[in-house]
Amino acid sequence: MNIIISFILVLISAIALIPFLGVKWKGIVVYSVIVINVILSCYFAVHSLFGQNYDFLFSGSIITGLIHIRIDALSAWFILILNFIFLTGGFYGLFYMKSYKSQQKKLTLHSIAFILLYGALISVCVIQNSIAFLIAWEILALSAFLTIIFEYEKIATIQAGINYLIQSHISIVFLMVGFVWVAYKTGSYDFSAITQYASSNNGNAAIVLFLCFFVSFAIKAGLVPFHTWLPYAHPAAPSHISGIMSGVIIKIGIFGILRMLLVIKPDFTTIGYIILFISLISGLYGVMLAIIQHNLKKLLAYHSIENIGIIGMGIGIGCIGLGSGNQIIATLGFAGALLHTLNHALFKSVLFYTAGNVYLATHTLNIDQLGGLIKKMPQTAILFLISAIAICGIPPFNGFISEFLIYSGLYYWLKEAMLFSSITVIITVLGLVMIGGMAMLCFTKAFGIIFLGNARQAFKHEIKEVPFIQLAPLYIITLLIIAIGLFPKVFLNLLSNPVSLFTNLNNRAILPFHEKAFNVIQPITWAMWGFILLIVVLYIVRKIAISKRTAVIQPTWGCAYVAPTSKLQYTASSFVKSYSKIFGMFFLMNSKKENNVHGIFPVKAHLETHPYDKLEKWVIDNPIRLYKTFMGRFLFLQNGKLQFYLIYGIIFIVLVICVPLFYEKICLLIDFFKRL
Repeated sequence: MNIIISFILVLISAIALIPFLGVKWKGIVVYSVIVINVILSCYFAVHSLFGQNYDFLFSGSIITGLIHIRIDALSAWFILILNFIFLTGGFYGLFYMKSYKSQQKKLTLHSIAFILLYGALISVCVIQNSIAFLIAWEILALSAFLTIIFEYEKIATIQAGINYLIQSHISIVFLMVGFVWVAYKTGSYDFSAITQYASSNNGNAAIVLFLCFFVSFAIKAGLVPFHTWLPYAHPAAPSHISGIMSGVIIKIGIFGILRMLLVIKPDFTTIGYIILFISLISGLYGVMLAIIQHNLKKLLAYHSIENIGIIGMGIGIGCIGLGSGNQIIATLGFAGALLHTLNHALFKSVLFYTAGNVYLATHTLNIDQLGGLIKKMPQTAILFLISAIAICGIPPFNGFISEFLIYSGLYYWLKEAMLFSSITVIITVLGLVMIGGMAMLCFTKAFGIIFLGNARQAFKHEIKEVPFIQLAPLYIITLLIIAIGLFPKVFLNLLSNPVSLFTNLNNRAILPFHEKAFNVIQPITWAMWGFILLIVVLYIVRKIAISKRTAVIQPTWGCAYVAPTSKLQYTASSFVKSYSKIFGMFFLMNSKKENNVHGIFPVKAHLETHPYDKLEKWVIDNPIRLYKTFMGRFLFLQNGKLQFYLIYGIIFIVLVICVPLFYEKICLLIDFFKRL
């Protein structure tokens, strides 16, 4: 209890102190507060991860009643993930934000919002009271909004922030509907009341209640079709915020879905198929749109949608395993989802931080304006490459391990599946294969065009690598990416207690299921170590073989073309031209080209392509346009004439007075017309 109070006091004290500090000390104080609270929260999280739950009751208020704080293994897993990402992201942010040190007011607001964001995320993971949860969710939405709009002088940034804020409040509306529904039926705001209500009613009520919460958390997670805020918010935010947003903010939506599965316990088979179907579409649609992007951070944002889809597929498989009573399928599904939550937080944060390095060096994120950066920024290039390989699910890195667990869950499901289930498994496997293949295409494009080849334009300033101290958190994360790939059993064992919350077995009973499920990874681990050993041996042999040869550097053969130019290189669009032709029906591509091009050797030619999300047009743009058209019919009321506005006021006052006086007569008149 004292540690929790200390946690809150440290946050409040820092928020009160920051406005009075100089620019240099703001970042130091913010990061110090994060470090202190990471230590305090990790004390509970580490113990809870190994099976010791913590429950605290606070007096609350007349409205909320007793506020229940619970830290279990699921909370602990997410707290540890967000602590690690905030530690590394906050440290990276100290150096990234040096470019804005002259903007003191903006840094003050950003620092306060950063602390509030961390506190709200931790609170959401542990609160078990509906009203308190809504307050924490609102603080999370507002603080994230403030961090996104750091560069609020840019119109696109403000638009992205408002888009996020509106959709976050739509999420809050669905949360409120679910919580009010339960509170009305039970008279309690504690999460235990949700469990009691769901268990005392028929299965349909529990499913509808869960879907209400699911929509809310799916908006935060960025599942299709609730994803439209995410591709705008990620590029608009500073890079350390983008990494944190992709690493943990959208994962809090995954936490909410998992928490409600534990609290409501709906028909797991039905819910499992719903989550699996939506997640499969999210994974495919996210990566399909990522491939055609020209903005590096927007490309990475769509990959967040893809990976949220993969996590959701693991959750869906786990639910189906629970519904069928197969503990192996349930264990593999939930273990794959939880491990991929960690894995994605790791490699996606590195990708966003390296994108930040590229932006600091070149002042652009347009892929078509970059090229040859591996010569200027070799460390950033290697870190980007390792994370790109990891996100594609290629061994020996961490992304492969979690995706292999999900594949294994599908394999065990197929062994006992009936016709419909078999078709579902086959479609899901094909979907996962397509996601992996298209991810490889996307990051081959991104890495090749950004870091390889020659520069596509001349920059007026020197392009150079960022300082090593700024790269330090990226190296730490990368080491963890490699460690999970090479020592997966260590991290899978940490998942025993979080997974056991869903499989409803005590540790002793679940141990055989965990061992059987997790042992599927052992042969893969030995194969990866053998592969690494083979590479080392080949490298040594090559080193010995060429040790006495003289290295000669010559220009690349240009196919007899004597005037090489960077314009001969692939662009982001031309690299995926064949893909765009095949899958063009799934997205919109707006083009802008120079019309006055004449002759065999035109002096000037220009072509731009701008991809657009077709679902966003259907789900967001078209309804808004129809709404504007409808409301436009009432513009005559806003005619700018004072006398009309006075009449409106008089009419309103008359109605307020007359309706209560003649209420009974009006009711009788209505009844009379009903009889007719």
